[in-house]
Amino acid sequence: MSFFEALLDPSMPFVRNAFLAGILSSILFGVLGSVVTVKRIAGLAGAISHAVLGGIGLALYLAAKGILPGLPPIVGALVFALVAAAIIGIVSLKAKQREDTVINALWAIGMSVGILFIAKTPGYADPMSYLFGNILLVSRGDLILLAVLDAIVVLLAWRGYFQLEASAFDEEFARTRGVPTDAVFLIILGITAVAVVVLQTFVGIVMVIAMLTLPAGTAGYFAKNLGRMMLIGSGLSLAFSLIGLVVSWRLDLPSGAVVVLVAGAVFLAVSALRMRRKA
Repeated sequence: MSFFEALLDPSMPFVRNAFLAGILSSILFGVLGSVVTVKRIAGLAGAISHAVLGGIGLALYLAAKGILPGLPPIVGALVFALVAAAIIGIVSLKAKQREDTVINALWAIGMSVGILFIAKTPGYADPMSYLFGNILLVSRGDLILLAVLDAIVVLLAWRGYFQLEASAFDEEFARTRGVPTDAVFLIILGITAVAVVVLQTFVGIVMVIAMLTLPAGTAGYFAKNLGRMMLIGSGLSLAFSLIGLVVSWRLDLPSGAVVVLVAGAVFLAVSALRMRRKA
């Protein structure tokens, strides 16, 4: 059975959920990814995404031990992500000379704490599904969360476009125009933290940063402003997601890894062509 036949099969709602997740996540990858790429904070976002595993592991452990029965892993992930975002944001603004050390520490500690708690969780808990994701396991609740977050991000990008563009490209100029650049930076980190938690079901913790940067990075070669970069990035994210889903279904491969591989191949190809033209 082909992917498109499965998409129309009433007995396979998980395929339609995966298809819708690809569409909805492309908006986040395009809009938020463009801001992350232009501001060059992919490393900060990476540390947040890896700290998330600590929250997932802790939530699984507390639920399995009966300390907090029924505690969803997404709650622990969200708490750890927001705490990590707050720490990184404050350190980035107040102690830039320590920034790299703190980022690397949070990155390593989050992953380590998560693995340790998962290892001590009674029963079977597979960290691979959290690290690399599985879009075919996306639920209707995940789709609702994605849709709500899409609406919030698009609304904020629309209402605060000048502040975003000014602070992304030239913070000194933005400050002279009265833009609260520090507040904008912290809001971006906070939204990125929430997005990472929601998107980890799709491509996983390890690869979510790739999808926040590769489509936007490719779009940057064709866009002359942030708004156009967001639009092109969203379109590319959608194309990468759908191609990855079809290929992974056909070859029986992990969907998240295939999506990222497609995005990476296109980015490298476009980069190589641009470099060849300049040579």
